[in-house]
Amino acid sequence: QVQLVESGGGLVQAGGSLRLSCAASGRTFSSYAIGWFRQAPGKEREFVAATSGSGGNTYYADSVKGRFTISRDNAKNTVYLQMNSLKPEDTAVYYCAADRVLSSWYLLLDQREYDYWGQGTQVTVSS
Repeated sequence: QVQLVESGGGLVQAGGSLRLSCAASGRTFSSYAIGWFRQAPGKEREFVAATSGSGGNTYYADSVKGRFTISRDNAKNTVYLQMNSLKPEDTAVYYCAADRVLSSWYLLLDQREYDYWGQGTQVTVSS
């Protein structure tokens, strides 16, 4: 089992940057694929980015491609989401999620595939 804690959210002006962190408990962090999702008020939770256990395979939603970067430091049991050129439509609660996978190259893109979730961190982008 793994526990996830997000941090790094806040209020930023459009065009600014934030880096979110997702810290995980456990000793086999590299066995877990990690995803970032977000939920804006009145909307369903949506996929943002995902990384494989090794960190060598990543995938992004079209809406954030070229602006966001997901990375991980398995020695620190932490996954990061670097968010640049933020837009007001990026305003949401951001969640990280994890699930154990058989291969360090596997990606999980569907939120239904994730068993473990953090509590979320609020990101607000002002215009």
